Amino acid sequence: MKKLLEILIIGIFAYSLTACRHSSKDPEIISNNAAPVETKTDDIIKNVFTDNYGEQMEVALNNSKNTITIHLDGKTYELKKNEDLPDYTASNAEYLYSNIRGNITFLKRNVDMVLFHHKKDDKQPGPTKMASY
Repeated sequence: MKKLLEILIIGIFAYSLTACRHSSKDPEIISNNAAPVETKTDDIIKNVFTDNYGEQMEVALNNSKNTITIHLDGKTYELKKNEDLPDYTASNAEYLYSNIRGNITFLKRNVDMVLFHHKKDDKQPGPTKMASY
């Protein structure tokens, strides 16, 4: 009986040693059935225009949301693109922005006051034609 008790105690001791060998540094696997979140980046084009007086206007076109953000004289203006008007035109209740063939105009609607106007530079020389004799 004494021998059986010794074997039983050694067996319990050996079992407890092998059962408690779990490492705390093993990574836990967490099952997540949620769908992966897709991050959608907006298509934003930023430009800085300078008028004849040296004032600068920063324009950020968000083509994904059809909005435009204008920074001029420390103020920020949010406008929505108009589909009815030609080229790129955006407006809200107070302001109108247009970019028609490189002529950029930003004006206040109520008083028909132009806040900023930038004209495209045509200083690039055209193709040179050479005559051969």
